[in-house]
Amino acid sequence: MKINSTSIVLVITIVFLSLIFSSKTIAQNQTNATPNEFWDSVQFGGGIGLGFNNGFTNISLSPSAIYNFNDYVSLGLGAQYSYIKQRNDYTSNLYGASVIGLINPFEQIQLSAELEQLRVNVNYGNFNGSDNFWNTGLFLGAGFRNGNVTIGGRYNVLHKENNNIYGEAFIPFVRVFF
Repeated sequence: MKINSTSIVLVITIVFLSLIFSSKTIAQNQTNATPNEFWDSVQFGGGIGLGFNNGFTNISLSPSAIYNFNDYVSLGLGAQYSYIKQRNDYTSNLYGASVIGLINPFEQIQLSAELEQLRVNVNYGNFNGSDNFWNTGLFLGAGFRNGNVTIGGRYNVLHKENNNIYGEAFIPFVRVFF
């Protein structure tokens, strides 16, 4: 697994901001919180992605769990699986995990930073072989939030035009937490 220094700096920044903006420190929550109070601050959800275009199919599922430190800051973990197929060209399965930080400066606005590490398995058809590799993405995003649903876009700052699993650096999303 290859993680560069930019990714590490972002994760440290997210954790640092979480501690600064939370009304209680993690140590205080662990000392004073009962197990029920902890689970009252946990939300489950994630995203579903569907894309179809001229023989291209992309189906993805990304469940997540976040812990709400307060009304403004959340930190969580996620998993992802994607199936991608380009007719007569290739089939790909992607799976991995992510760490996500969410900041809600206003009730309707959600900012996000997500570090994603995916294993990519690509089959180029009967005669072209296959490829297996790791891909790291660092997404910065923003969205409009209404209740448990956020609709927005995220930008992969580590995107490389000819060396990435995503065709574009900008990706729209729908995120739901319950």
